[in-house]
Amino acid sequence: MNVTIVDYNSGNISSVINSFKEVAEDKVNIQVTSDSKKIKSSDKIVLPGQGSFKSCVEALHNISGLVDTLNEFAIENKKPLLGICVGLQMFADVGFEEIETKGLGWISGKVSKINNQNGNFKLPHIGWNQLNIIKDSQIFQGVEKNSHMYFVHSYEFLPEDKNVISATTDYSTNIVCAVEKENIFGTQFHPEKSDNAGLKIINNFINL
Repeated sequence: MNVTIVDYNSGNISSVINSFKEVAEDKVNIQVTSDSKKIKSSDKIVLPGQGSFKSCVEALHNISGLVDTLNEFAIENKKPLLGICVGLQMFADVGFEEIETKGLGWISGKVSKINNQNGNFKLPHIGWNQLNIIKDSQIFQGVEKNSHMYFVHSYEFLPEDKNVISATTDYSTNIVCAVEKENIFGTQFHPEKSDNAGLKIINNFINL
């Protein structure tokens, strides 16, 4: 089985690569590429994202054919895809970081700045926060309900359909931190930086 981590120049993804290789051991082939042919022939895709919504969307579009390939993979062929951090946020229709930017439109909704309650909550939200699993998600199998995950973000995904939300975390408000829609999975937190609980999520995705 081939699991592809999409490298589209969106920042340092070495921790994502290392975590997936650690979990996969020699059982699964982990490849890192932006090559459309290799992505199309993959069994599963990981879409990481660091930086702003705008910069990540632009970086995707800067690689010829990549967005079309991702749409074909996830929407037409319905193969499993995991978005991490901004990788999840780009599922939305639109994001409002820097300027209004069109997203991939896979899950209807928007990405807006976290309400920091007039400065009572620091932004960016950095550090460990408790996971509130609210629906039976395949990627949370064997993950304890109140596990702590590692976050780094100032913006949150607000999906129109609340049924796609699989987990939230309490920071200023009830923030969406994981979604699942058919074959599309996303985490706002970084499983690759979340110790054993995060590695369990990676393992669950690989074994879908």
